[in-house]
Amino acid sequence: MQRGGLPEDSVVLSAAELADLQDRLFQLRCAAEDVVTAVDDSADQAELRKLASQVVNVAAELERLR
Repeated sequence: MQRGGLPEDSVVLSAAELADLQDRLFQLRCAAEDVVTAVDDSADQAELRKLASQVVNVAAELERLR
């Protein structure tokens, strides 16, 4: 069943919520790019673990829609 022209299972975000989601996706991409750069620069295991943990933390935070 549709309400207001939208399917019942639709998710509607405000402009501010969409901007926040886009910001958090950007943070995730930047964290992943940091890992790639570190690998290219032959970073040691401790540095790679730290960067990978940052990716996990950003992704976990991203899972929570605000």
